Amino acid sequence: MVEIIAVPALADNYVWMIHDPASGETAAVDPSVDQGVLDAAAARGWTIGQVLNTHWHPDHVGGNRGIKAATGCTITAPAAEAKRIAGVDRGVAEGDRVTACGLDAIVWEIPAHTAGHIAYYFEAAGMIFVGDTLFAMGCGRLFEGTPEQMFANMQRLATLPEDVKVYCGHEYTLANARWAVTVEPDNQVLAERLGEVEQMRSDGLVTLPTSIGQERATNPFMRARDVAHFAELRAAKDSFG
Repeated sequence: MVEIIAVPALADNYVWMIHDPASGETAAVDPSVDQGVLDAAAARGWTIGQVLNTHWHPDHVGGNRGIKAATGCTITAPAAEAKRIAGVDRGVAEGDRVTACGLDAIVWEIPAHTAGHIAYYFEAAGMIFVGDTLFAMGCGRLFEGTPEQMFANMQRLATLPEDVKVYCGHEYTLANARWAVTVEPDNQVLAERLGEVEQMRSDGLVTLPTSIGQERATNPFMRARDVAHFAELRAAKDSFG
């Protein structure tokens, strides 16, 4: 079994670190910063050998250069965005395979937040790293894509087994939950989840990972009826609060 920790960075980012105790391998997913991630690894006696990027935004790749300089790690990133990301050794696209910490992942192309956004789905381990496409009770803004694309992403992710753990790039859960209950005021599961998240954040806890099952039950974007409904939801969320 691998160990996965969240390293908080910037205002609300999470850098996910995957560690295999058997081999000693460590990978960092979407490192927004370098020193904080290197320090978190060193505190545990880990050395980062790989970086996995989901998209080009600086708050997901800002640590690449420094981590590579310090460790000589290999950096994997979306091929479509490789020219915008520092230090890329391997560009990957839909259907490519990536091995990290002894685990095999398949690459999914999930564009809309950025045009070349990808996810890493570790099927056997039951986990997926989705960057800024899917959030707990939310989804990414459509900076470089369309409602059609993001709706398709939500539908595709919803086909995964309900116990698959979803590792998102930001601690947006509480804000998303407060919005979601305005959209689905009669969703009792959602209301209960809001209460749980409020308590977790009050206690200073990380609210992630979420799961596909939780999102099917409480994420308005994943529950959208069609593209038009999804677009309405996205517009409403963009103007909320």
